[in-house]
Order: sequence, then structure tokens, then C-alpha cells
Amino acid sequence: MEARLRQALQRAEEIADALADPEVARDQSKLRALGREHTRLTPVVRAAERLRRLQDDLKQAREMAMEADPELVALANADLDRIPAELELVEAELHDLLLPRDPHDDRDAILELRAGTGGDEAALFCADLFRMYQRFAERRGLAWAPMTVSEGNVGGIKEAIVAVRGPDAYGLLRRESGVHRVQRVPATETQGRIHTSAATVAVLPEAEEVDVKIDPNELKIDVFRSSGPGGQSVNTTDSAVRITHLPTGLVVQQQDQKSQLQNKAKALEVLRARLLDRMIAEQESARAQERRAMVGTGDRSGKIRTYNYPQSRVTDHRINLSVHNLTDVLGGRLDEIVDALRMASRAEQFGD
Repeated sequence: MEARLRQALQRAEEIADALADPEVARDQSKLRALGREHTRLTPVVRAAERLRRLQDDLKQAREMAMEADPELVALANADLDRIPAELELVEAELHDLLLPRDPHDDRDAILELRAGTGGDEAALFCADLFRMYQRFAERRGLAWAPMTVSEGNVGGIKEAIVAVRGPDAYGLLRRESGVHRVQRVPATETQGRIHTSAATVAVLPEAEEVDVKIDPNELKIDVFRSSGPGGQSVNTTDSAVRITHLPTGLVVQQQDQKSQLQNKAKALEVLRARLLDRMIAEQESARAQERRAMVGTGDRSGKIRTYNYPQSRVTDHRINLSVHNLTDVLGGRLDEIVDALRMASRAEQFGD
């Protein structure tokens, strides 16, 4: 740990110097990257300072314990009883902070929600997930910026794309990718039977132009009129934009902005995120441990979580974790699940 701590503190000094450089301030992309790294290293610097203070206090207490004055000896013994436990806590915190991190974790995130099997009930569940993640983001101090929301016929959501911005946004949400299943009695069910519906979640790291180069010649861009629930036209101009990336076949559609240019810019932002996510998935497919665990990669090939209303239970199937506080979870209190998934991912990756 000592070697990693020295490297981290040295890097923190280098970043502080770089952030004060006027040349860096003119390069917005580099400035953002350094800012993310600075945010990640700041807790390390603070923990290292606490560690040094406690080590100095422990040394001083040991010296005081050799004094002849009984009062000084009593104070020293009290410190000798207290400081080792505090040192252990700070060392454990530093160990966690210094574990190798995915460099993408500090990025902003693009969150995509889609209603799956279950018709209108699936759209209502998708709306529940939308509100759950919004409340979770707000509780964690993250900015929530919907890019496009396609409403269903009964007040649900068929599809939503949201930018979630702030420290560790992608790191917090990345393991939410997958199929989410709900078991409950729909409001429209007259026999009281429990139905099962599903929605899919995809969490992508927000990409910058330097991350993914898009050749305009490889894009097919179509424009059309925006539509609302049920397909009715809500716009008399061709402001909606559909972009197809020909090499990969990825299609992005954006219609919530007022102008064609704004919709095109938002669609390109989502396309870059999807292309970066594709690149990361290809890299991570080589990591056999993470692929088996389906924790770190955000594999979206199967069911990851079930929300059971009759038993007020939420179960994450990847780590066999069940919590019996469904209302709290849907209210945005996802911390227990998110933290458990992150710990399981680290244990799998680093063998802790």
C-alpha cells in the first residue's frame, strides 16, 4: 500500500500544478479529465494527512508515557488506547481508496431505460425505475438531465435517456445495466393475480469527441416530425433526428429538443456513449472473472434484479442479495445494493 500511496500523492501534486497552468485551462477536454482525477484523489490526500497526524500523535504519546509526571502518563496512556484503533480505520480507508479503479468510473453517465415485456404494466414499471434513479442521483448529489422521454398510454414510460453528471456517476450506476423484473398485481387486474413485467436498463459512460472519432461519411441522418403518446404528431416541422452509424448498425433517435440542430447534437452525444460502451465491452469480454460474475461488466444478457411487491423484497441475482425494503429502494435508497455490487466486483477482480 505504501508504494501506491506515494504514487497517488505524487500524482495529486502533478495534477494541482497542471490545473494552475494557463495552457491546460484552454484545453477543456484535458481540464475535465484532470478535474475528474483530482476529485478522485482528493479523499486519498485527506486520508493520508489524517494517517500522518495519527502516526505523529502515536509517537508523541509513546514518548510522553516515559515521563515522570503521572498526569502526562495518564494522558499518554489514553492516547495509546485510542490511536491504534483510529489508525486501523484510516489504513482500511486508504486501502479501499487505493485499489485500482476503472478509469471510466469517474465519468458522467448516460442512463437508458426501456419498457420490456408486459405491455402497459412494463411501461409503468419503467416509470418507477426512472423515479428511483432520479431520487438516487439527487441523494448522491448528481445532476439529472433527461435527454428524451417517450411516454406510454397510461402514464408510464416506453423509453427514456438521461444524462447523469457528477463525481463517480458512471462508477455508481454501471452495474445497474441489465433486465429488471417486477412481480406485482397491476392496477388493471380485477382477479388479484400477480403479473411479471420487465424493463431494461443500460448505463453508458459519457464519451467525449477525443474518445470516439465519428466519421460523418459513416452516418445516415434522417429527419422527421416529432410524435407523442399513441403516435400523434406534436410538431409541424421536421425537427426530430434519427442517426444510423453504418459500420455498427447502431441507431439513435432524438426528438425532445426544439430544433433539428439540438436534436442532432443530443443524438450524437448518445451515439458516442454507445460506441464507447461497445469498445469497453469488447475489452472487458477478455476478463474471464468479471465475465463469469456479470458484476463489473454490466452484462445486459439476462435478468439481474427482481422487485417483488407482495413480499416487499428486492433481490439482486448476481450476488444473491435480498433486501426487504422495497419502498425505500424505489424511493432511491439504493446504497446497500450499489455498495454490495461494487465490493463483489472488486473482490472478484482483485481476489480480496
